[in-house]
Amino acid sequence: MSTRLDRAVGLLERSLIGTREALGRVRPADLARPTPCAAWDLGALLRHMDDSLGCYLEASRGLLGLSSAAVGDDDADPAASLRARACTLLGAWSAAAEQGLDEVALDARVGRPSPAALPADLLVSTAALEIAAHGWDVNRSLGHRHDLLDEPLAAALVPVARCTVGAGREAHHFAAPVVAAAGAGSRDLLLAMLGRDPGWTARPGPLG
Repeated sequence: MSTRLDRAVGLLERSLIGTREALGRVRPADLARPTPCAAWDLGALLRHMDDSLGCYLEASRGLLGLSSAAVGDDDADPAASLRARACTLLGAWSAAAEQGLDEVALDARVGRPSPAALPADLLVSTAALEIAAHGWDVNRSLGHRHDLLDEPLAAALVPVARCTVGAGREAHHFAAPVVAAAGAGSRDLLLAMLGRDPGWTARPGPLG
């Protein structure tokens, strides 16, 4: 029987597919490009993603800390390193699900009033949400309007966002929400919840 963590790992896998595709298009010359995250260029966004994936990887061992060993600013191809780390992350959480991991303890330095532990499935679902959002950011930063974040995946992530975006905002993972257009689909609704303009583009004119 599929457990909640198994289902969350499946959601993580779906999020990683599009994000790894977007990362595969990044070249060193792209790192200064703007992103939908106004404070970060693409290089800064990749560093943030690397730190986040490292924390989620550490959590697969049962403990969530403040930060992790990052690839580093001197990495010649940070996007390739992130793609490799994404594969490692999925493998680690697949193994954790097989081993029956139920919850992840929080490092005391995370601070209070945080709980002492988080359900493992909630943490993995949050990872899927963040990874999918940043995959969309990377894709748009590179000038692509076609969406790697499809409607079925977005629909599965909307309930996760409703549960977690407040905490994510406190951790500076997401911007303040924007108003979704009337009749918006799941993708545009999700992006608006995460503080993103679904129509954001890096430059004017026809794009891929």
